[in-house]
Amino acid sequence: MAACRQRRAVLWAVAGVAALGILITLEISARRYGQPGPITDQLNGLVFAPKPGPLYGGMALMMVVLTWRQRFIAAGVAIGIDTVFVLVRWEVGARTPDGHFFGNGALWVMLGCAVIAVTRRTGAERVLLLKGVGLGLLLVAGRKTGDTWLLITAKTRPAVLDQYVATADHALGNPSWLMGRIVNATDPIGTHLLHLVYAQLAVAAVVVALYQLRNVAVERRFPRHHLVRTFLVIGLLGPAVYMIFPVVGPVFAYGPGASGTGGVQWAVANLWPDTPPTINTPHPVSYDGITPRNCMPSLHTAWATAIFIHSRKAPRILRFAGTFWLIATLSATLGFGYHYGVDLVAGVVFALTIEATLRSLDRGWDRAGIQLVSYGSTVFAALLVSYRWLPMEMAGHPWVFGPLLLLALASVIYGYVRTTELWEPTAAPARQPEPQLEPV
Repeated sequence: MAACRQRRAVLWAVAGVAALGILITLEISARRYGQPGPITDQLNGLVFAPKPGPLYGGMALMMVVLTWRQRFIAAGVAIGIDTVFVLVRWEVGARTPDGHFFGNGALWVMLGCAVIAVTRRTGAERVLLLKGVGLGLLLVAGRKTGDTWLLITAKTRPAVLDQYVATADHALGNPSWLMGRIVNATDPIGTHLLHLVYAQLAVAAVVVALYQLRNVAVERRFPRHHLVRTFLVIGLLGPAVYMIFPVVGPVFAYGPGASGTGGVQWAVANLWPDTPPTINTPHPVSYDGITPRNCMPSLHTAWATAIFIHSRKAPRILRFAGTFWLIATLSATLGFGYHYGVDLVAGVVFALTIEATLRSLDRGWDRAGIQLVSYGSTVFAALLVSYRWLPMEMAGHPWVFGPLLLLALASVIYGYVRTTELWEPTAAPARQPEPQLEPV
């Protein structure tokens, strides 16, 4: 038992050092391009007006380790600090970006809880509170780290591989073009709804995570596996694939761009969503130095898949919400032209492989876990290789490669479901009472 605890402590120490090293590296890289890195952004949140959603979401996750009385005190302190900051900014006439009105209080409360854990708690209670603070700060740092990664992809990958992906997407019938026309036909109701779902994916994740962590304050321990871990690992590993396979998306490469980046002058042709691209030999094309190369794989799809998986054991309303969020996210990623269909296939495989890896790490590696993770990794690598080196064959034989893509996706889904069902504990059958002889 002691050896197990020691191994866990070493693992946490190594993970902490690695995370710090990544943050410092990203900070240095961002500053090379004249932008603040994740560490600077985090520190700026102590004084300057931040975006409130991630900070209050992080504080909500941190509060799972607190009692209800402590939660009310923490929330009250955070709101009080934010009120002071807002009044001071109003008094001095300080300008704030749109939507950046408050949030400092949540960060101050999380840091204050860290100080309390170190100075006022001991033993298991100190560790539990520090884990809660770390969970909240990781959610905030994960978003800021992701922003820095996106900047790096835009600055270091001037050429994009959209022509390869768009050509391979013919095997699936160019679903982004079809969904784009459908979304345009449902404007403004459908457009507003999908924008809300797409932008608030992290909110859905926090809701599901709070349900999973609802008993932490009572049991005084975290569950072995929960959604936040999968969410963070997806965000950590995904950008590495962006660097290998830089893609901007159909609305950028074949349309006018979006969110203030891109433009027809950078597009291969102004086709999306009305005219699917013709099949021509693909080649890398130059694109602007602002638009993130964040399409392959679709991390929004991966995150929505993780939410769907982790909501399966929740009450019916959360199961319904998880299903709705997955379907709506897939529709939004295609309908707004942010992703190609093959991006979504890769995103689902990516999410299931990471989820299987984390669950295997928690429960201990067995043959089924090793086979599932190996198979998912192989399929994911095969998808990337096919998109890059076989796009013309995929476009020329859609009735062959389209079903093959869907079959590969279905095989990973089936393998995940089958393996995780084997991992689920089975209830022992109730022991039947032995028949008793009637007294004579």
